[in-house]
Amino acid sequence: MYGHGHTPRTPEAERSRRWFMNKALLAGGVAAVATMTGCSSGSSDTASSASSSGAPGGAPSGMPSGGPGGGGGGGMGPGAEQVKYADVVGVTTDGKVVEDLYTIHSTDVSTDSLVKAAQAFLDGLSSTERKSCVFDIDADEWTAWSNVDGYDRKGVRMGDMTEKKQNLGYALLGEALSADGLTQTRGIMKLNAFLGDSNGGNQKTLTEGHYFFTFMGTPSTTKPWGFQYEGHHVAINYFVLGDQVVMTPTFMGSEPTTGTYKGEKITLFKPETTAGLAMIRSLTAAQLKKAVSSQSNGNEDMKAGAGQDNLKLAYEGLQCSELTSAQKQKLLDLAGVYIGYMSEGHAEVKLAEVEKHLDDTYFYWMGETEDDSAFYYRIHSPVVLIEYDAQAPLFYKSDSTASASASADSNGGGPGGGMGMGGGTPSQEHIHTIIRTPNGGDYGVDLLKLHLENDH
Repeated sequence: MYGHGHTPRTPEAERSRRWFMNKALLAGGVAAVATMTGCSSGSSDTASSASSSGAPGGAPSGMPSGGPGGGGGGGMGPGAEQVKYADVVGVTTDGKVVEDLYTIHSTDVSTDSLVKAAQAFLDGLSSTERKSCVFDIDADEWTAWSNVDGYDRKGVRMGDMTEKKQNLGYALLGEALSADGLTQTRGIMKLNAFLGDSNGGNQKTLTEGHYFFTFMGTPSTTKPWGFQYEGHHVAINYFVLGDQVVMTPTFMGSEPTTGTYKGEKITLFKPETTAGLAMIRSLTAAQLKKAVSSQSNGNEDMKAGAGQDNLKLAYEGLQCSELTSAQKQKLLDLAGVYIGYMSEGHAEVKLAEVEKHLDDTYFYWMGETEDDSAFYYRIHSPVVLIEYDAQAPLFYKSDSTASASASADSNGGGPGGGMGMGGGTPSQEHIHTIIRTPNGGDYGVDLLKLHLENDH
């Protein structure tokens, strides 16, 4: 697996290698080890090196490059492999797409200000920067995302831009997202830097600046286009066609979920946690038997993460046709937390779509239901898939050098203190979430197909 004449590993690099091997074994055995060590058959195809495209990537050898759920070689994570855009079918229950779920229509929610913000950001870039981040509307760059910190990314890096250009980028996010969505995204970025500081600093991937913009197509009020904003623990895929918007897949996570960064107290994923608990606690004993798995939640239970664009996932849990009106509202409130991170008008459109299929929606839970329990839950219907997964700390421990978080010492990341070995107990201090649009809705794939069929 290694070429002749490779340089001897430093103690820090050897520690990183052990970290990845341990994490891989926990996450999925031999296949995961292959991915973590860069020997997966598809690992070299996931994305081009950021350094070769002019966007710096990768972490110094003293830090696990690849971080939570990933490894060297630009891999997406254990067992994950990029699906080429032309091959995207979408999440299905059995490999067969449910037809006629999505149509091209007017939502009466203007995207004019969004288009202007995107144009302003692109116009503010140098020609070299712009060339590095603009791709065709059907580019494979759509599916080349990962939540892994050391993943090799294309695009323009926030930390390499001037403050003026960064502000134009935040203005674009401010138009695309709701106020809560922007606060959540910025909080994830800040706690990423907090995590880096807690592990000694000087890790380029664990900073506020290691986040990248890419654009597919050209911002337009009539033609299809979109953008991707991506880095450690956040990946926002945003497709636009006229006044229709698709903001999936969107991954958001953090480790830790609580910290004080530059004097700002940041707490993330409380709405996702409390609304999930409110939903599960509303169920009767008979409903709980259907909703709650006999299997306890493990270290990594998320199914629809990076590289899972053609995931086959059968419905599990309690069908929502069995819920009372009050319980159905709690489920919509829970889904609304995730959907509500997109701009308000478009969030209302999406939530109405989810409500239309509510009786065909399933709610599934693994784990305990106490306020501080580490648990997993899933909302799954023909038009939405939401996952929440509390995981074991990997990097962070509350007795590390930065401000203490809410996580208990007993939940810290196993051997190695703050730089965990993946063997700790799952806790609410390391949370991953994702929202997808099943049956070809992700990345606006189905809408783009309809557009090309009807307008060209």
